[in-house]
Amino acid sequence: MALYVVLTAGDGWHLAAFPILFNVVVLLVAAMVYNGLTGRRYPHPQRVAARTDVVQGAFTASDVDAALAHYNQVLDVSRADLEGLLHLAGRAAFQRTLGDVRCSDIMSKPPFAVEAGVSLKDAWALMRAQQIKALPVVDAQRLVVGIVTVADFMRLANLDMHEGLGQRLRTLVMGRAGQPQAVGEIMSHPVQVARMAQHAMDLVPLFSQGGHHHIPIVDGEDRLVGVITQTDLVRTLAAAVQGRDEHDSAGAALVQGRAPSVAAAIP
Repeated sequence: MALYVVLTAGDGWHLAAFPILFNVVVLLVAAMVYNGLTGRRYPHPQRVAARTDVVQGAFTASDVDAALAHYNQVLDVSRADLEGLLHLAGRAAFQRTLGDVRCSDIMSKPPFAVEAGVSLKDAWALMRAQQIKALPVVDAQRLVVGIVTVADFMRLANLDMHEGLGQRLRTLVMGRAGQPQAVGEIMSHPVQVARMAQHAMDLVPLFSQGGHHHIPIVDGEDRLVGVITQTDLVRTLAAAVQGRDEHDSAGAALVQGRAPSVAAAIP
């Protein structure tokens, strides 16, 4: 630009049209073409993510605002993009913690299940005998059609009656006029399922935000092969975190110049 002004005679209007305006237009067109080819909108909108109190991942939108307030610097990235990157980083960290654990690795198998025509008495007896709180309901091909839980029994046990809870449950499972008689009448459906090959971490939102406590696991043909509970997932996560902490402790000891076993032997 400086060389052009020296070598070319012209008034201010001429310079404003060419090369200033011309260069701006060329840069703008090049930016739109490049971003279009890379799948990114240009100009990139500087949207502010909606504030919410619902936990998404490991932090909320208010946590991002607090961090930005402490940073007190201008970032060349929109707030929405920054929050998205942080969520992806948190997900990657959680993935690293759980490793490559699949649903098939932590599910309870073989699963206990009943068909829709099974009586409430038999279903309740099975849950009591196996000390489980949910039974997937399947058809003749082992396809999941619903799930019955302790909560379903409680919901229909006439909790407003003054008799004891045990008596109300006995009345429900033994049957009386007007009461449901089979599992299919009280089961919850449709039911959320997951596949054997899914990562275990994919179930975290279902448990933490979806309100689920038991997830039936199906194979490639949608047949029931197992069940994962909140306890299964928490146990797996605890084991992964413990293993990582032990690995970090061992690494710290090696950095200090001694192996953990040697360090333990030193008085």
